[in-house]
Amino acid sequence: MEAGGAGSGLNGAVQAKGTGADDGSAKRLPPCCVKARAAAPESEARCHATVVSGWFTEPRSRCGKASKVQYYNNPMWPGEANSLKVEKILYQGKSLYQEVLVFESSTYGKVLVLDGIVQLTDKDECAYQEMITHLPLCSIPSPKKVLVIGGGDGGVLREVSRHSSVESIDICEIDQLVIDVCKDFFPHLSVGFQDPRVQLHVGDAVEFLRNAPEGTYDAIIVDSSDPIGPAQELVEKPFF
Repeated sequence: MEAGGAGSGLNGAVQAKGTGADDGSAKRLPPCCVKARAAAPESEARCHATVVSGWFTEPRSRCGKASKVQYYNNPMWPGEANSLKVEKILYQGKSLYQEVLVFESSTYGKVLVLDGIVQLTDKDECAYQEMITHLPLCSIPSPKKVLVIGGGDGGVLREVSRHSSVESIDICEIDQLVIDVCKDFFPHLSVGFQDPRVQLHVGDAVEFLRNAPEGTYDAIIVDSSDPIGPAQELVEKPFF
C-alpha cells in the first residue's frame, strides 16, 4: 500500500531511495517499516546472545542427539535462571578466560555478567560484599594481613579497607579485563583498588597461594566467579 502526501516522523511515510524527485511514482515505506527502521539503533544497543526481546536470561546448554535442554548455564542449579530487562548493553568483550558483559537494567542498575552468569548488580552488590568480608574479619581479633582471591570488581577490597587494623591487602585476580571493565562501569566498587594498602597480583590464585609461606595471611577471602571455567580449581580439595 502506498501512502499519499509527504510524511515526517514515525507516523508519516518515508520516501524510499530513488531519484529524489517526488512525482507520485516513487515507492514509499509503510508506517510499520518506518517504525522498525527508527528502532534499529535501540535494537542494536540490546543485541547479545543472552538478550531476547529486551530481556537478559542466563543461557541454556544443550545435550544429547536431540539437543534437549538439560541445564541453564550453571549446572549447579538445573532449570533455574535469572532474567532482567535490559535497557542498554554497555560493554561486551572476551578475555583469555571468559566473556564479559555489562548492561544497564531497568530495575537493578548496571549488571556484570561473566560467561552468561550474573555476578553483581548496582542495586544489591553491597549485601554480598559486606557479608563475605565483615563476617570473617570480625571473627578475627585485629586481622593485619588479608588476601582476596578473585574480586576483580574491587567491592571486597572496599569493605576490607574499612578495617583499621588491616595493614596489608593482597588481591590475586586472574583476569585483567574484569578489573579494567569494573573500573570503567562500577567505580563505586573499584574504589577499593585505590587504598594504599592494596597490592594487586594478576595471575593464577592457586599458584600464588602455593608460593606463599604458610601463615602469611590472617584471613583469605575467596570472591571467585561460579566454580566452572577459570574458577573451578578454587573449590577443589587441593586448593584448600
